[in-house]
Amino acid sequence: MTAPLSGFDAVRDYLTGLQDRICAAIEAADGSARFREDLWQRAPDIAGDGANALAGGGGRTRILRDGAVFEQAGIGFSDVSGTQLPPSATAARPELAGASWRAVGVSLVFHPRNPYLPTTHANVRHFRALRDGETVAWWFGGGFDLTPFYPFDEDVRHWHRTARALCEPFGGAARYAKHKHWCDEYFFLKHRNETRGVGGLFFDDLHEDFERDFAYQRAVGDGFLDAYLPIVERRKHTSFGERERQFQLYRRGRYVEFNLVLDRGTLFGLQSGGRTESILMSLPPLVRWEYGYAPEAGSAEARLQDYLRPRDWLGEQSDDGA
Repeated sequence: MTAPLSGFDAVRDYLTGLQDRICAAIEAADGSARFREDLWQRAPDIAGDGANALAGGGGRTRILRDGAVFEQAGIGFSDVSGTQLPPSATAARPELAGASWRAVGVSLVFHPRNPYLPTTHANVRHFRALRDGETVAWWFGGGFDLTPFYPFDEDVRHWHRTARALCEPFGGAARYAKHKHWCDEYFFLKHRNETRGVGGLFFDDLHEDFERDFAYQRAVGDGFLDAYLPIVERRKHTSFGERERQFQLYRRGRYVEFNLVLDRGTLFGLQSGGRTESILMSLPPLVRWEYGYAPEAGSAEARLQDYLRPRDWLGEQSDDGA
């Protein structure tokens, strides 16, 4: 189904409103810090190799730092365009070579201060490729995932129940199963043989019916707060010590490894001449690596490893606890 040209404006308006609503909710949950907004415009690189020639658009990046709950929370909106796609995009879709493009999206990564409160990521986006003013390709993409350090089964099941519920009007269990599986596959660190966390939803190249696909994108975007805020309220006051803090910093290293080595969105943003500061806002403010680290057998830290594999979280019954 062809996407109406006016539909892009509707998607853009939804995404700017989504960013506003999530920022307000996170500020209320933190209770201390507020987001700082950085408005930016995408500058052309006429002297470069052409990937960013005649680029346009911009965005607004918002960062909350040193809060009572969140050590760093970043959420960015962007609406950017270019005259040609980078090699990472046309290699998979050669029919798009030479087409101009426009992409709009909201992406967030929240790094809590408390090790018992998971890191989380969400993204919703819309892409169009054009030739001679006509849309030649369009799609929606997005999802959300959860990365605990000291997991609670209660939290993981709530996360996945919320994901399954929002999928209900769009194919129900089949849609949830497909996009959960896609999430498990995408957020997998092959060089570590582990998932980045406990998954959630991930989808890309959704282009069957514009209105229905846009409705699903809105369900995912709106569902993020329903999935995450109850976990924040349950865990933000949990007591922790230096041992838990050091383990959190160590495990954040996996987050950095995934984003810099494997994430397609990071690669596309950098190759297409995107704004580096906004692209890399997903990285944690503090992180550490340790050679040959192995948690003590039977410890709370060792328990995490059993969660870093694809599982049917809603079909299993296990004890809660860290």
